Amino acid sequence: MKGKALSLLSLAGAVAAQSGAYGQCGGQNWTGATTCVSGYVCQFQNAWYSQCVPAKGLNFSIDGVTDYFAGSNSYWISMLTNDADVNLVMDHIAASGHKILRIWGFNDVNTVPSDGQVYFQSHANGVSTINTGAYGLQRLDAVVKSAESRGVKLIINFVNNWDDYGGMTAYLNAYGGGAHTSWYTNTAIQTAYRAYIKAVVSRFINSPAIFAWELANEPRCNGCATTVLTKWISDISAYIKSLDSKHMVCIGDEGFGLSTGSDGTYPYSFGEGLDFAANLAISTIDFGTYHLYPGSWGVPYTWGSEWAITHGAACAAAGKPCLFEEYGAPSDHCSIETPWQQAAISSTGNAGDLFWQWGDVLSTGQTHNDGNTIYYGSDEYTCLVTDHMADIAAR
Repeated sequence: MKGKALSLLSLAGAVAAQSGAYGQCGGQNWTGATTCVSGYVCQFQNAWYSQCVPAKGLNFSIDGVTDYFAGSNSYWISMLTNDADVNLVMDHIAASGHKILRIWGFNDVNTVPSDGQVYFQSHANGVSTINTGAYGLQRLDAVVKSAESRGVKLIINFVNNWDDYGGMTAYLNAYGGGAHTSWYTNTAIQTAYRAYIKAVVSRFINSPAIFAWELANEPRCNGCATTVLTKWISDISAYIKSLDSKHMVCIGDEGFGLSTGSDGTYPYSFGEGLDFAANLAISTIDFGTYHLYPGSWGVPYTWGSEWAITHGAACAAAGKPCLFEEYGAPSDHCSIETPWQQAAISSTGNAGDLFWQWGDVLSTGQTHNDGNTIYYGSDEYTCLVTDHMADIAAR
């Protein structure tokens, strides 16, 4: 969201050719094709061998189980300074049956904060410096370690389109400013961004907790030709694959720019520079992502179910799973969001959903309530988590 505030399917790096059904697609010293033909995914078997296997109904596979998976988002968990709080949240997530948690793997600043304040990277005067200290990437270490021991899988995001936790604006401030849209084509910025990606990927490449690497939170390029973002997505996803042949890569977009099934409303338009089908077709993007915030997009809440169905169909047509990655409403969560969940789990192509956002009570008190927060153990938790998990099991 917002300007506020499948073991794992493991796929190898991109080359021009694709491996056929059940062909080898990766492994140590492997020099052949590392992507698979449509309908197949490159699944990690061991360090020496990955194989193209069927997409299994367009679902994800986690720890040997192929199914539809539920989960949530927590932007704040990476910023916690108390390991006990991190572990408490992970205990609750694991107890809920959730398997996927999407977190912020970024926290960018232009001025280094005072001691004890968490930040992951500083940008100033054309120089970016990664903070690997106790209040830097070691906080991300704590989250990954906690997830590992509880069987929770993480989607780790590398930059924010919005200004929260620095975002793309923090880079622009340090590298000469310019329009927000220039972030995607500024050579110096992209070099710094890749360096940060390399640092994070290298740090966690062998962790069983990694579900996928994600390019950005809700990337937009307002008014740009869609080719700008498509090229950027293609280039960066291929770069990540060159670093890590074990894990999946996704975009983190909202699902904008889709002709098939369009009703002509703003979210289906291409004005934000996104082409959902074209970006999904990129060989180094392993599954589609889409979000849903009718209250911010000028469409009725009842419109959301069709949005989920339409994107599931687009992913099915592409032979890749779809993750309903963020969704939320500021009130009446059960009556508004339950139909969205039911539409997602009943439609072909959708492989999981993550509501925005997880809420809990820490040693410091209740976590941030942005209106969309669903607190562990609440009535809303019962309908959107407990009942939802039962619906998934009954499919």
